[in-house]
Amino acid sequence: MGYLKKYRIHFRQLDLGRHHFQFDIEDRFFSFFEKSEIQEGTLTAQVELLKEERLTTLNVTIEGEVKVKCDRCLDYFMHPLNFSGTLYLKPEEEAWDDKDRVDVILVAADESEVQLAQYFYESILLSLPLKRVHPDDEEGNSTCDPEMLELLDQHQDEEQEIDPRWEKLKNIHVKRN
Repeated sequence: MGYLKKYRIHFRQLDLGRHHFQFDIEDRFFSFFEKSEIQEGTLTAQVELLKEERLTTLNVTIEGEVKVKCDRCLDYFMHPLNFSGTLYLKPEEEAWDDKDRVDVILVAADESEVQLAQYFYESILLSLPLKRVHPDDEEGNSTCDPEMLELLDQHQDEEQEIDPRWEKLKNIHVKRN
């Protein structure tokens, strides 16, 4: 867990005002999260911290790329990633109406640092699209594995043949009241 210490900010010792931090996120980072679907990536997290009297705001941007599996051909490729989010640090002793907000971290009076590794990891995962497919080339052609695409085409043709028993169901019309 010592490696993840570099993803924390000691905010109590900072003066009021704006402060900037940069964190490099590489392959080793992802190995600290159990069963991570991402094993490789090169990203940079920029954090702008605005410290005020009763509230600390962290504006976070993460840019780079991660290696993901293509949903179409099952081959890996580097997927670009851009994330922007805001995180708030509030003193724990203050009344806070919405304790279920995920963008607020309640900080105990004796805490002097905030660990951002988990926030970075979750933000990266949530920034990935649901459907991950190799991007097309400049001419609009797929860059997926051509052998796999050929296999998929063969199976797609087989699926288009409809069982004659189901064909008759197409003609049934349901009356609605």
